[in-house]
Amino acid sequence: MSAPRRPAGRITVNALGVVVFVIAVFPVFWMVVTSLKTNGEITGGAPHLVPAHPTAENYTYIFRVGVGGNPFWLYFKNSALLALGAVVVSSFAALLAAVAVARFRFRGKTAALVMLLVVQMIPCEALVIPLFLMVRRAGLWDKLPGVLLVYVGVTLPFAIWMLRGFVAAVPRELEEAAAIDGAGWWRTFRSVLFPLVAPGLVATSIFSFVTAWNDLVFALTLLNDDANYTVPIALEYFFGRDTTNWGAIMAGSTLMTVPVVIFFLLVQRRMVTGLTSGAVKG
Repeated sequence: MSAPRRPAGRITVNALGVVVFVIAVFPVFWMVVTSLKTNGEITGGAPHLVPAHPTAENYTYIFRVGVGGNPFWLYFKNSALLALGAVVVSSFAALLAAVAVARFRFRGKTAALVMLLVVQMIPCEALVIPLFLMVRRAGLWDKLPGVLLVYVGVTLPFAIWMLRGFVAAVPRELEEAAAIDGAGWWRTFRSVLFPLVAPGLVATSIFSFVTAWNDLVFALTLLNDDANYTVPIALEYFFGRDTTNWGAIMAGSTLMTVPVVIFFLLVQRRMVTGLTSGAVKG
C-alpha cells in the first residue's frame, strides 16, 4: 500500500515554517561566517556564503590587542556580573511581588497592575535622563551597582506581570492542603508554590538576562571608565571615523551570543508548562 499523502495545508504550513526559520537563522549564520573571513574578503568583491580561506585572525585580534587598552575578557566579566545580578535580584523581587499581587487583597492592587503595564509602554530612551539623574544623586554613577539597579528596575515590571499569571494558575487547594498538614507560610512557599512557579521564573530570568546582556543605551550613559564598560560598548571601539573593522565586530558579536545560548541551555529544561495539571483530585 502506498503511504497516505499529507494534506496540502500541512505541507504549506511546514514550508512556511522552513522559510521563517531560514529568515531568522540567516543573520546569525552570516555573522559567524563573516567572523571567519579576512578583512580583504569582507570589503572586497562579491560576498560569498562560505569563506574562501577561513581564518581565526579576527578572534585572535580582539583578544591579543584588546579594546581601549583593556583585555576583551574584562568586558565579558562586567556584562556577566550585571546580567547574572539582574537575573537574581529581579527574579527574587518579582516572585515575592507576584505572590503578593496574585494571592493577597490590598488597597491599590488594580492601580499597581495598571502601572506595571504603563511602565512597559514607555520607551527606554525616555527613561535615560531621569535614571541618569537618580543614579548620579545616589552616588552610583560610573559604578556597576548603579547600572545593576537600573537593569532591575527595567526588567521588574515585565517579570512581575508574567509571574503573576503563573502564581494565579497554582490551585489554592495545594496551599490549603499543605497548611492542614502543618506547614507554615514559608514552608508552603518553598515546597509547594516555588516548584510550580519555576517555569515562569525561568522565562523571566531569560528575559532579564538578555535585556541586561544586550543593553547599550543605559550602560553607555551611566558608565564613564573604560574598565567598567560592557561588551556592547566594547564593540563600539571597532567603528572608526574612516574605517570599520567588520571582522572584529562580527567575531565579538559571535562571542557575545555564546553566553546567552549557554544560559538558555542550562535553564531550558525548566521551561515546561502544565505542571499543575491533575495535581488536585476531584
